[in-house]
Amino acid sequence: MSQIRPVIDEAADANTLSQGGKRVRDLSPARNGVRRVIEYDSTVLSLREVTKRFGERTVLKSVSLELAAGEYVAIIGESGIGKSTLLNVIAGLEPADAGVVIFEDKQLTAMDDDALTVLRRDHFGFVFQAFHVLPQLTVEQNVGLPLLLRGIEDGAKTRAMLAAVGLAGREHSAPRELSGGELQRVAIARALVGDPKLVLADEPTGNLDPENARQVLQLFKEAVKTRGAAAILATHSEAAAAGCDRRYRLTPQGLEPVP
Repeated sequence: MSQIRPVIDEAADANTLSQGGKRVRDLSPARNGVRRVIEYDSTVLSLREVTKRFGERTVLKSVSLELAAGEYVAIIGESGIGKSTLLNVIAGLEPADAGVVIFEDKQLTAMDDDALTVLRRDHFGFVFQAFHVLPQLTVEQNVGLPLLLRGIEDGAKTRAMLAAVGLAGREHSAPRELSGGELQRVAIARALVGDPKLVLADEPTGNLDPENARQVLQLFKEAVKTRGAAAILATHSEAAAAGCDRRYRLTPQGLEPVP
């Protein structure tokens, strides 16, 4: 896993990304009002002029983004603007009509469906608004499913992940016995149990009340940072995006940095 070496550079221009992911600019002000520069070892994800159309409608127009290990980035936008479509293109679930998506050294836009399925299984984690927790499985079985799909049975790792999200002792509970906030914690644990390099979260607090949303977002950020994963949070909520390292607004013209 890539090592993260955060550094503070108060004089640096925070408006651009350098090549190769070695210097990643944080566009969010630090607490003292000074912008930060965070240094990472490697780029995990690169989007270059990605365009996606549905019929005559252009949903994504020349979207470019670079994401390094350990970065937590927000994509903000109103409902219907294309946030979910962008995550689907990144994950290889929707083909781009133009541009390229590169995960580490792999060009996703040139891979076939079988290769993309294996890539998602082994290296991606997903968190959804609707939880997508399987009702017929216990909490532990739901969280351990990504490992099982890779032929790994590791109950100790699954239970440790549940403990990390505050659900120790709920391993044998049925999903119907959990609250909405607890179900989203299960979804986060499931997304992270396989040590993914990239986590995609699509409106993960959309079905939660404000206090549960705040707790879940804090938990998600801490879990992602602890594991050195890169993460993208797609949300319509400015409050949800506030805790991210960088924030972008998705518009019909592409991605615009949010200061």
